[in-house]
Amino acid sequence: MESDALFTLGEPAGAPSAPAGSGGVDGFTAAAADSPLPVRMRPASIDELVGQDHLLAPGAPLRQLVEAAAPMSVILWGPPGSGKTTIAHLVARATDRRFVAMSALTAGVKDVRAVIETARRQRRAGGPPTVLFIDEVHRFSKTQQDSLLAAVEDRTVTLLAATTENPYFSVISPLLSRCVLLTLQPLDDDAVRGLLRRAVVDERGLGGALTLATDAEDHLVRLAGGDVRKALTALEAAAATATARGADRIDLAVAEQAVDVAAVRYDRDGDAHYDVTSAFIKSMRGSDVDAALHWLARMLVAGEDARFIARRMVIFASEDVGMADPTALTVATAAAHAVEYVGLPEAQLNLAQAVIHLATAPKSNSATTAIGAAIADVRAGRGGAVPRGLRDSHYSGARGLGHGAGYRYPHDDQRGVVTQQYVPDDLVGTDYYQPSGHGAERAVATRLPLLRRIVRGLPAPPARVEAAVSGGRPADAARADGANEGGSDAVGEGQQ
Repeated sequence: MESDALFTLGEPAGAPSAPAGSGGVDGFTAAAADSPLPVRMRPASIDELVGQDHLLAPGAPLRQLVEAAAPMSVILWGPPGSGKTTIAHLVARATDRRFVAMSALTAGVKDVRAVIETARRQRRAGGPPTVLFIDEVHRFSKTQQDSLLAAVEDRTVTLLAATTENPYFSVISPLLSRCVLLTLQPLDDDAVRGLLRRAVVDERGLGGALTLATDAEDHLVRLAGGDVRKALTALEAAAATATARGADRIDLAVAEQAVDVAAVRYDRDGDAHYDVTSAFIKSMRGSDVDAALHWLARMLVAGEDARFIARRMVIFASEDVGMADPTALTVATAAAHAVEYVGLPEAQLNLAQAVIHLATAPKSNSATTAIGAAIADVRAGRGGAVPRGLRDSHYSGARGLGHGAGYRYPHDDQRGVVTQQYVPDDLVGTDYYQPSGHGAERAVATRLPLLRRIVRGLPAPPARVEAAVSGGRPADAARADGANEGGSDAVGEGQQ
């Protein structure tokens, strides 16, 4: 079958000949002398695979897959450069299977069905089993993934799928349940370092023509961020720079000149997106402004939608700052407006200003807990009829039903607050809002108990109540408070 969706397949260099009657060996096109260094350095056997020791134990699914010990379908989930395509190459070298490689970027349902039909005919004719490799399977639509189900179920094909995105979000459940999910981990620094050293001396790589200085090696490992493909590409670029200079050694200056931008591990639709967003929110909540700015920069450099960042900040302003600094919501909303009105890259300044404000603001989650408690009561069935005095009395006949009877108008009282029942009978005395003592909410925490006393008809010192409710404080009360608090006002607002 010929299709733009299929890789050209041929026998890999050095692969053993197919046994008679096997139908030949399908695999990826062999690496040429001018192929990129990551391609030339792909492991020739499973024993050269590094960084996935948890999947390479004797009898482990990955080893069984590569060694053709069992015809199980597998989904490989891991970050870029962790070895997914390398594993596909190793599977392609197996001599008793037909291997077809397909990219989800260009393949359609027609291509998938054609492969399955060919596999079914060969299976009925006694030919070799077919392994179907689909790269970037998360890019397949639901319909395209559905087209694989029956063939995977009856093992017409053994599916080998690779994805950089969380398959629980991007792969349909029926297909996921028919496959073994293998999670590949990012390579640690030691694994990346070992592969760099192998590439320097291996004939498939630099063949010992250059040496790699320790500090340059450290720089390349840091740039890689666990992505071995990134590391080898950087090494190749540094080697080209050194050769152009007539040097026989890759030092730090050469490495920095060749590649000076670190890899950003982030994807806008996968789990890294949620991890970085979580770190961003928790850093602001923890008042670590420097960490919050780092995660903001991480998202911006990775191309995250600035509107998403702004929305999260608007939510955070009420969820975690709230009444401790009521201006936080205004600042966050203004930043969101700036994103829409100005756009990137300039709006990064507005986002940074808002992040600094939110991270350094006093914190209170009282609004979050208050609405959560109120919703919990409503869902639990608490809350009876609307009190008669609060019911709408504007329509004809309402007063005849007693609606509005006994309602007291707060503005008729000089304090602006009157004793009156505003909640259903079974919620009388319930306190949802519990103000913190942080920032601006300290004043609310002082005023609220007095408001509740008036509304609920509880006794309180008249002078104290009137002054607090009206926003003033009698001189003797202020002096008494100052003595009791030990002059802690300056520390309280500034430090919390």
